[in-house]
Amino acid sequence: MANIKSAKKRILVNETKAARNKAIRSKVKTSIKKVEVAINAGDKAAAQASLVNAITEIDKAATKGVYHKNNASRKVSRISKAVNAMA
Repeated sequence: MANIKSAKKRILVNETKAARNKAIRSKVKTSIKKVEVAINAGDKAAAQASLVNAITEIDKAATKGVYHKNNASRKVSRISKAVNAMA
């Protein structure tokens, strides 16, 4: 356990930031899952609609520093490719 005041504050700040990052990551995963569910169901219209939402969430996460920009770009690329590959 930290004894120094600044170290105690760092612990609190890190917990707050970790909780925020976890919430944002969860939101991104949920939006990607919605795209994958639509793809598996074969519903191209729903897949494209949820793709737009997923790309928005991923870009927001990258802007906030939760994901590295290349990681975000890779995620967008993979789900876009999957939606475009639908019949």
